Amino acid sequence: MAFRRLFVVRRHTNSDRILPIFHAAFGSPIPSSSIYSYSSSSEGAADLKPRRDYYDEYRMAKYGGKLTHKALLVDAVGTLVIPSQPMAQIYREIGEKYGVKYSEEEILDRYRWAYGQPWLRSRLRYVDDGRPFWQFIVSSSTGCSDSQYFEELYQYYTTEKAWHLVDPDAKKVFMALREAGVKTAVVSNFDTRLRSVLHALNCDNWFDVLAVSAEVAAEKPNPTIFFKACESLGVDPEDAVHVGDDRRNDIWGARDAGCDAWLWGSDVHTFKEVSQRIGVDVP
Repeated sequence: MAFRRLFVVRRHTNSDRILPIFHAAFGSPIPSSSIYSYSSSSEGAADLKPRRDYYDEYRMAKYGGKLTHKALLVDAVGTLVIPSQPMAQIYREIGEKYGVKYSEEEILDRYRWAYGQPWLRSRLRYVDDGRPFWQFIVSSSTGCSDSQYFEELYQYYTTEKAWHLVDPDAKKVFMALREAGVKTAVVSNFDTRLRSVLHALNCDNWFDVLAVSAEVAAEKPNPTIFFKACESLGVDPEDAVHVGDDRRNDIWGARDAGCDAWLWGSDVHTFKEVSQRIGVDVP
């Protein structure tokens, strides 16, 4: 006799509807790709099918078509864009004419220490343009408090030279998604320079909404930033999927808001794969 076992877990926010949130001990999420439905036939043949296939079928049936989600939210740094050069290298190269003597290894170690320090007893590192926070980071990382050095470094990270797209095929994917009626947004812990960065890379017009932590006064994993993005898009959180590379900020944060979430580099690896999972073919 054939048998089938399905595993489902209720969402832990303000709804009793079933969503694909799978948690191990102490709330650590298990990637959806590792959740399977097992079945065996009387002939003894075993069938192994990803649990997500059943969930995608449920979502498509819910929307009466082939789409699994009405909106796509994406993280910025590490998912959509990435620095073109290592941070410590840029800090050192620009800083040499201002007397910076630390090696790249030393700068990186000091940067990590500084970034991990509490910031003025505030939950928000980035407020408006983020200058006070970044001045602390730069001076702590390099030992240099020269205002001209800081300004040159700060402005460098608004330019096309400083960044590049993670996925070179991203443009055609986002155009296809929008043509199919899928709404799109960036959800990022960043200061207000993010708008300049995306404009410099000619990708700001791919998105209906930019939810930037410095502007909405909430940083991931705080679910507020996801609520704001969904509200601006005009969709319910449960109708959106968020893609990001940070398990805590992106996956846990989005799921706490009631969104679906896929981990970049694990659940999905390209935006074409993201699009296909949503149900939109990319030419």
